[in-house]
Amino acid sequence: MSYNPLESAHQSHQVYQDHDPSFSQSTGFLAPQPASKPKTSKWIRVGIPVAVAVIVAAAVVAGVVASRKSKSSSANSPAAAAAASASSASAKLAAGIFATATNSEYMIPIYPSTTNTAAYTAPTFNSAASGWPADPFAPSNPSVLSVRPDRPRLIAPAYKWAALPSLIASDPYLALWNASIFNNASQYDALPVVPYFDDGDSGILDVARQVKQRVKAFSYVYRMTNNTHWVDRTWEELQNAAGNGTTPWGPDVDRWNSAHFLDTAELSAAYGIAYDWLYDIWTPTQKSSIMSSLITLGLEPGVQALTNSSIFTGWWAKNIEGNWNCVCNNGLTMASLAILGDDTSGIASQLLGLTVENAKANCAFAVSSDGTWSETADYWYFGTTGHAEMASSLVTATGSDYGLFSVNPNLWQVGLFHMYGQGATSLFNWGDNGPNKYTATANSLILYASQFNQPQFALFQRDQHDSADPWNMFWYNPQVSGAFWDGLPLDRAFDNSTDQWMSMRSSWTDGNALFVGIKAGTLQGHQTHNDLDVGDFVLDALGTRWAGELGDGDYLSPDYFSNDTQGSARWMYYRKMTEGQNTILIGATNQNVAAKPTINHGTSNTTQGSSTVFTPPSDSTAFFTTDMTSAYFSATSVKRGIRLLNGRKQVLLQDEITATASVMWRMHTNATVSISGTSATLTLDGKTMDVSIVNAPDGATFTKSDATRLSTDVTPPAADQPNPGVTVLLISLPAGTYNLQVLFNPQWNDGTKFVTPPSVALDSWTLRSHDT
Repeated sequence: MSYNPLESAHQSHQVYQDHDPSFSQSTGFLAPQPASKPKTSKWIRVGIPVAVAVIVAAAVVAGVVASRKSKSSSANSPAAAAAASASSASAKLAAGIFATATNSEYMIPIYPSTTNTAAYTAPTFNSAASGWPADPFAPSNPSVLSVRPDRPRLIAPAYKWAALPSLIASDPYLALWNASIFNNASQYDALPVVPYFDDGDSGILDVARQVKQRVKAFSYVYRMTNNTHWVDRTWEELQNAAGNGTTPWGPDVDRWNSAHFLDTAELSAAYGIAYDWLYDIWTPTQKSSIMSSLITLGLEPGVQALTNSSIFTGWWAKNIEGNWNCVCNNGLTMASLAILGDDTSGIASQLLGLTVENAKANCAFAVSSDGTWSETADYWYFGTTGHAEMASSLVTATGSDYGLFSVNPNLWQVGLFHMYGQGATSLFNWGDNGPNKYTATANSLILYASQFNQPQFALFQRDQHDSADPWNMFWYNPQVSGAFWDGLPLDRAFDNSTDQWMSMRSSWTDGNALFVGIKAGTLQGHQTHNDLDVGDFVLDALGTRWAGELGDGDYLSPDYFSNDTQGSARWMYYRKMTEGQNTILIGATNQNVAAKPTINHGTSNTTQGSSTVFTPPSDSTAFFTTDMTSAYFSATSVKRGIRLLNGRKQVLLQDEITATASVMWRMHTNATVSISGTSATLTLDGKTMDVSIVNAPDGATFTKSDATRLSTDVTPPAADQPNPGVTVLLISLPAGTYNLQVLFNPQWNDGTKFVTPPSVALDSWTLRSHDT
């Protein structure tokens, strides 16, 4: 389904909704709101494709922006930039902006079943110019304490605001995002100020991110309209979150909850954005008030966190590679850059002397050598957002990123990690999936596309549901064109020893495609966000996730984040223990947290080409094997392998096990399960998946159960979350030696002739070992 995004006819777009009342029926993309952290239900499946509407907002692009003049030469004027991108824009207009599956958890784009040769070509930036004028601020010796002379400083300098109207008029994505931001701001405006709510272990993070979300939208709309209503509305939110509003907002002491410093950091970023983006309109009294609150509630605790080794609130600053370090350093950096020069206390200068080096040593190295974000696929959103905001703010405010982009030579691959982690219906979302995202989008990809000259990152992200964000209005390069999938291999193995996972698929653009994600990796070193899940896998086909993840437990459960040692109470919760994963359970006992599995993998390196319509060759395949013996206490050998068969139409999962305790093969599914001995039929959404045990050893038959703990399990500190609608497909066997070969045959209804694969030992698997 495609359409012209600049047509005046409006089409409905159902936005993603959760427990925040601001998310309701809307036009355009609403700012992101993925599922809340205390998940209580099964995973959400791909659903109805809905067209994304756009409001052409050129009429509201006026006021302050219209009065500005670029300091660039005429060759780099907004008009010249718009003309230079005309060819690219016309191709995008012909293709249309893709519809979205709005009741899929990650709202996957619906790619059209057609080929537009003008638009679907190799990913490229069409010219040396980005479509933006050159930045007139280019210091020869940048310093974190020397900022650009004009405002704004953070992410969106004045020269970009001046160029933006012309680019919006010529680029369908910028037009869509602009209209959506206006729409979002209107929806937030209709709501009361963000109320204070402390949920315990996660503090006030959700409300802090809501404040930041609103500040970004309100400030953006003011700068595009010169309507001071949006300044007043921003001021109302700032006064409220400082405890100066008409309703109580937190305790009098530590109002921004520095004990959970993410909260403090996100509010600091919000205040920094408001101070900087609305700098020209604030009164001296308002500036003083904003700066006073920011210093007292945010920056002073920040100095303590970064300099006082005896306080717990600064744990994130001490050799911690992950989202905490990125988010916390970013918030303090954006806020300090915003007030630098006006701050007479010296605290902004002090912090900028600390945060940049700390983030270079820690935040930038949350990315493994293969590009994997080591916490989980979902915490990638929080970490990369913090990193991107911080690096971008430093570049625009001071002229340099000081190595945040380059200190880790593998950082650029984090974009591939995200792209390959997204299946046909959802992410391969192992481990914890985090709190509400609000402003933590995947839009770091848009910035990284230009920074690392990877146009496919921008082409992938611009059609995602969370792309309508103020940052993208300034990070996006309108000169990008082509199809992200053109020439992109279908498979990729990520083989850093901490992570060890692989992504395989039959198409990048078919919502019904086959997708397999499988992992091994260590069970420690993930900031207590992992599961005991060596050998875990997910499987998509026919627009449905057949084998899926249960996701988070309840973050507020006692000892949920206690530690990742063998005896941790975390591993008593069903969603975190081994039996809650799609893997092998031996002796009804959790896996060994000291596991060090090894892996092998192979791929035919099939690439899709430019068309959205693609059928892999009959010999196209990929496989992943792991020796995961070290993950078990009562086994002398446990190996698992998974491979694609028959032109990527079938999946074989094979386990070779020698165990001295009971063996249980487990797979969680939303499907209705019908069993007949060694065969099982799974039905879901009107689709069918046949599953069979090939060459079944004696006693091996399928059974099923609810997704609840075994009667022999220890009692956790609090009750498990229920898993309604989830069934566990099982094979249960006594101690012994087994070769379990489970074949998955999605019922494609396209005349596919299924094959029965030969029996090949895992150590002998090759690309051609299963040819028939």
